[in-house]
Amino acid sequence: MSNTLIQDTNNKKFGLTNNQLKIIACISMLIDHSVAIFPGVPVLRIIGRIAFPIFAYMIAEGCRYTKNRAKYLGTMAAMALVFQIVYFVFMNDLYQGILVTFSLSIAIIFSLEAISKSAIPTRKILGMLGLTAALFVGMICPMIFKKQGFVIDYFEWGIFLPVMIYFAPNKWLKLGVTAVLLSLMSIYCDPLQWWSLISVALLALYNGERGKAKMKYFFYIFYPAHLVVIYIIMFLMMIFK
Repeated sequence: MSNTLIQDTNNKKFGLTNNQLKIIACISMLIDHSVAIFPGVPVLRIIGRIAFPIFAYMIAEGCRYTKNRAKYLGTMAAMALVFQIVYFVFMNDLYQGILVTFSLSIAIIFSLEAISKSAIPTRKILGMLGLTAALFVGMICPMIFKKQGFVIDYFEWGIFLPVMIYFAPNKWLKLGVTAVLLSLMSIYCDPLQWWSLISVALLALYNGERGKAKMKYFFYIFYPAHLVVIYIIMFLMMIFK
């Protein structure tokens, strides 16, 4: 065995990488959404509870380690906008998907950092404007347009979970914050969310590494792509029923 291979093996940290956790979350989300095809199988919803907390945690990680914050927020927001336009055209529904939720999370994180850390007045002003806009869309719009069906996926809990994880100072406090917010969401929103606490155990195995494969755009594309496939299957089922 070569010295390089021995060194690579020794340097590999125990646990799950960012990519591996996101793959688990993608599989969980696919299983969750497949309940639209198999409505009589409630266990699919239980398995699906694992996805959201993992993605929320990794959104916070993305905010911490991204080299281009504008691009990170812009990519997420652009994908959210495109998906929501297509969704509205085909479904005539103002429900705001998880890409919108996480776009607001990212905007709040970067805005709060600009307000608290930047020494440049214009950046502080932009931070305050960004924070105001994100809170307006995430908190006020659902109240104003409630009758029109304007709902943010996972509500305020979904928006603020990545924010709380981001600002928690170490891994164990991040996990603690995640567990507390998921528990509160289970109490106040949906008892089924208790199953989401399984994700905390998986996140405890996170080793802080991204993983060798460059899968960033795969994860961006997977969300809308898998929904399109599910909708096509449902459409075909209706035709051939």
